[in-house]
Amino acid sequence: MDALSLLYYGLICGALGWAGPRLGRPAIRFGIGVLVGLVAAGVLPALKAMI
Repeated sequence: MDALSLLYYGLICGALGWAGPRLGRPAIRFGIGVLVGLVAAGVLPALKAMI
């Protein structure tokens, strides 16, 4: 994994972890985490192309 990918996913996971306790029950947090991961994985190729 290149440095841009590590930084990008680090920022996404850090933001999710920061907001995590406010998102409700563990099952809801897990679902939101999966959704954010899927969106992040889908957006990363476009961001790389722009950079």
